[in-house]
Amino acid sequence: MPPIEDHPLRYAMANELHARPFPPVLAPSRAAYLAIKPAQNAAGRDRAADRAHLVALLDRFAAPHPQSDATHYYGQIGKHFLKWESHTEFVTYTIFGEGVAQNPFDAATFAIFPEDWLADAPGTRVTSALIRIEVAEGDDGIIEKVNDWFVPESLAISRVLEDDLVVAGDFRIDPAGHMRFAVFARPQTGKRRVGRVVQRLCEIETYKAMSMLGLSRARSLGPQMAGIDATLTRLLGDMCGPISEPAVVLQSLLEVSAELENIIAQSSFRFGATGAYETIVNQRVEVLREERFGGRQTFREFMMRRFDPAMRTVKSTEGRLKAMSDRALRAGDLLRTRVDVERSAQNQELLTSMDKRADLQLRLQRTVEGLSVVAISYYAVNLVLYLVGPLEESFGLSKAFMAAVATPIVLLGVWMMVQRIRKSME
Repeated sequence: MPPIEDHPLRYAMANELHARPFPPVLAPSRAAYLAIKPAQNAAGRDRAADRAHLVALLDRFAAPHPQSDATHYYGQIGKHFLKWESHTEFVTYTIFGEGVAQNPFDAATFAIFPEDWLADAPGTRVTSALIRIEVAEGDDGIIEKVNDWFVPESLAISRVLEDDLVVAGDFRIDPAGHMRFAVFARPQTGKRRVGRVVQRLCEIETYKAMSMLGLSRARSLGPQMAGIDATLTRLLGDMCGPISEPAVVLQSLLEVSAELENIIAQSSFRFGATGAYETIVNQRVEVLREERFGGRQTFREFMMRRFDPAMRTVKSTEGRLKAMSDRALRAGDLLRTRVDVERSAQNQELLTSMDKRADLQLRLQRTVEGLSVVAISYYAVNLVLYLVGPLEESFGLSKAFMAAVATPIVLLGVWMMVQRIRKSME
């Protein structure tokens, strides 16, 4: 078979599907998780700064560097393992260590990230979490532990992956500034399955936090949208009656439309990202294949009660913005149509007036033509009388007789001449 040329992106796209493998995690163990995002323009951030920050951490442990264009890294740093990922708006760091701290969720676990290194981060913390992974042969003692570790009112706990593991969390920030999650793995559960569950918990927390940025944006737009809505309603009410200054009203509508379009342009990325992140959260929860544990709420139920209403608020705000923009555009179209109709009526009146004036001018022209015929005929008759003057003595005709004969002939001739001139002008 002759060789065939590969598409230049074939291998890159195939390898992309395997670029973010799940970390193998043995139980018992612990993990510290951190997500960093620039406060502004996160999607257009300097990704070289992200990699430089990662390299600064690796250099502290003499660990090998990733490739210059890498979006994923997994390797050993000292006695721990580091997983780094670069995403559209943020980067994540997860450090795994064997064994569990004597004090559950001891903040010292997060000290694996040096304080001065954290201070130099090219962004702000979106979320951070401490994850405790224990071995649990049965359900005994799990409820007592989670009740002690988490806030019972918001506790979510469930069996996942056919009861191979039990996961728990309350999605609250502890006094040290971190989220807390607990994973109880059965003795027969493989390390890669444990790693997948830990990764899913981190993703659920991160994408939940990123989604909530859309809620913050929606709430901040509330007062501004209320003011615009009141202005738009007033303008539409004014359009129901006579409009003394249509140009002023149209200018006001254009200003409202421009303001709404500006808001939509500034919010479209955040609202679109929120929708994408919400979908990821729901997918990550779904793949856990949850089963109820001890009658407590599951992660899915927690999201339905606390997370879904926030996402509906974002969608409602996005829909309201679009509806207001459409309403402003329709109002502008209606006003322009109304102005065009009124202008057409004025033009019709003007044309009618012009027709009347043209008719009057035509009548005046005909009157002038008639008078012109008389005036021209008067002078023409005198000329004729001068021409036929010698006949008066030769034939003994009186001047009055000759004038009576010549006058109708001259009138007819002048009239025919005027008609011919008019036809030639038409």
